[in-house]
Amino acid sequence: MPLEFRTRNLSPALNAEDSTRENAVDRESSADNPLRIALVNNMPDSALEDTEAQFVELLGAAAADVNAELSLYSIPSVPRGERAQKRLNGFYFGMPELLNARFDGVIITGTEPKQPDLRNEPYWNELAAVMCWAEESSHSAILSCLAAHAGVLHSDGISRRRLEDKRFGVFAEAKITDHALTDSVSTPICFPHSRWNDLPADELIAGGYTILTQADNVGVGLFVKEKKDSLFIHFQGHPEYSERTLFKEYRRDVRRFLIRERETYPSLPHGYFDAEAEGLLNAFRAEALQNRSEEMIQMFPGNGIGAALQKTWHSSSVAIYKNWLHYIATKRSQPDGKHLSVQAAGG
Repeated sequence: MPLEFRTRNLSPALNAEDSTRENAVDRESSADNPLRIALVNNMPDSALEDTEAQFVELLGAAAADVNAELSLYSIPSVPRGERAQKRLNGFYFGMPELLNARFDGVIITGTEPKQPDLRNEPYWNELAAVMCWAEESSHSAILSCLAAHAGVLHSDGISRRRLEDKRFGVFAEAKITDHALTDSVSTPICFPHSRWNDLPADELIAGGYTILTQADNVGVGLFVKEKKDSLFIHFQGHPEYSERTLFKEYRRDVRRFLIRERETYPSLPHGYFDAEAEGLLNAFRAEALQNRSEEMIQMFPGNGIGAALQKTWHSSSVAIYKNWLHYIATKRSQPDGKHLSVQAAGG
């Protein structure tokens, strides 16, 4: 079934009276009563529309046999430029409309942090308020990358740890716990990662989180915890990424080196480029280290490399999001039911 894309300029916003009425109705996923999904897109201006498109594409592929609608929101305290603010004004609903409503599922993205301690970010209080709301007003919430770090810090005081180098690329993760989310998902489970910080597995386990995927070279990938009425799903990676997202981020980081916004030349993303592309990019690196200037970015070998990239994580991403949609559909039809149980893989 096609995903219905619900935006401010095409659909009337829910008011508090409407949402209260909907809370009292036990609706099933059907053509008339689709699963209601909220995307709280907090990505910075440069990635706002790309992230929006990525989740629309992923949810559309995952909702092949489930009727669902997606509504867009963003935390207003995330700094915005004129173009991005115009996009928000035209297509995104406001925070009061979100916090006065109930959704079957919620997806909360992070943004690019500026402070070592996330609690010092200007959007921290609003982000925390959205997470508190999701615990009581959704069957399940997905926290993406930085939002996952913020979520465990807010709920359990677990702080992320700075890595020596950016964890960047496509990584194969092992399934270590059986769960409805990873049911029938082929292993290894591949996801892109792009982060400078990591969460310690031992602290997550001590805090009551269940780790679903993990690998030595990436750490914890996917982990979950029940919080009040909602199953919180945390991705340190980015299953929603398009085939070119890591390439664009790598080029951005190269440019930051050339204009001296960063001191070290970025490492190539792991498991992403083929041997020919890596050869071209390493040759450019050698030249850039000798002639460090903003003009060098014009020589970056982009077109041929970008056209050859493959979304090798697509099947893993669609399978897990499809399982998620079925999970929240089941929870909505049985609102007093228990969360689906987990057990160690192989046990």
